[in-house]
Amino acid sequence: MATQDQNTPTSPADKELAQTSTAPKPAASGSRVDRTSAFSTSRVPADSDAAGKTVIADGVVAKVAGIAAREVAGVYALGGGGARAFGAIRDAVNATDLTQGVKVEVGETQAAADLTIVVEYPAPIQEVASNVRAAVAGAISRLVGLEVVEVNVEVNDVHVPGDDNQQNEESRVS
Repeated sequence: MATQDQNTPTSPADKELAQTSTAPKPAASGSRVDRTSAFSTSRVPADSDAAGKTVIADGVVAKVAGIAAREVAGVYALGGGGARAFGAIRDAVNATDLTQGVKVEVGETQAAADLTIVVEYPAPIQEVASNVRAAVAGAISRLVGLEVVEVNVEVNDVHVPGDDNQQNEESRVS
C-alpha cells in the first residue's frame, strides 16, 4: 500500500504544476538526448510516477566509446603499443577488450572520454581524429544519455599496410 507525502500533489493539475516548476529545463538543442525512441513501449508500460535511480558504470560508457571509435573509417586499432600487444593475445583466445585505449570519466549527467588510436595510412589524421570525436560523442549521448563535455583523441601510431607482412617474411641474411 502506497503512502502519500503531504507535499505530493494529488490532482492532475497539481502534478503538472509541480513538474513544470521543479523539472530541469533541457539544454540547448543537440546537447541532450532525444528521449523518444523507435522502440515500442507496449512491452514495458511507461510509469512516470515510478521512483528510482539509474547508475551507469564507467565500463559501459568506455565500451560504447570503444565500439564507436572502431567503426570510424581510418582507425586501425585503439590503444598504445603494450595495450595492442595484450589485445592481440586476448583476440587470439576470443576475449576482445572493447575498452582498450579508452578512458572515461562519468558524472551524474556528463561524461568525458580520452582515446588513444592508431590511424591507417594514408588516411588524413586530423579528419580521422575529428570523425572519432564526433562518433564517440554521438554514441555516448544517444546510447547512454549523458552530455559529453570532452573527447580527447591521441594518435599514437600510423599503421602502414605492409608492416604486418614483413614479420612473416624470411630473413635475407643467415
